[in-house]
Amino acid sequence: MYSVARSGQDGYHHRTEANKKIYRIANGSDESSAKTEQDLTQKSITPLGGFPHYGEVKEDFVIIKGSCVGVKKRVLTLRKSLRVHTKRSALEKVEVKFIDTSSKFGHGRFQTKNEKNAFMGTLKKDIASA
Repeated sequence: MYSVARSGQDGYHHRTEANKKIYRIANGSDESSAKTEQDLTQKSITPLGGFPHYGEVKEDFVIIKGSCVGVKKRVLTLRKSLRVHTKRSALEKVEVKFIDTSSKFGHGRFQTKNEKNAFMGTLKKDIASA
C-alpha cells in the first residue's frame, strides 16, 4: 500500500551510507593514531580540548571522505558497494599526509600539548596546580 511520508524519527535505524572512500581505521586510545608517513609526531586523533559537542575519541574510529548523515554519536552503517567501481577516482590509492589535531574551539595553533607548553612556557595556573 502506498502512503505519504510522514514526520517521524527521520530514519533513526536506517542510516546506511554506500560509496564512501575510507581513509583510515584505527583505535582512538592509541597515542600514535594520528601519525602518518610524513608527520611522525606521536599524537592522538583527539584534538586539544576534544571535538566540539562530542569530546574525546576513546574507541575505534573511521576517517571517511566527505560527510555523513545524522548527528554526532549516531550509529551509522557502512556497507560495501554492490557495483564494481571503474572510475579512476574510486580506484586510486589515497595516502593521508597530515591529520590536524589543533583545537577546534577558536583559533587553534598547536598540534600537541607538549608543543603548546614549549611555546607558552610555565603559566601561573601550572604553578598553582602543582
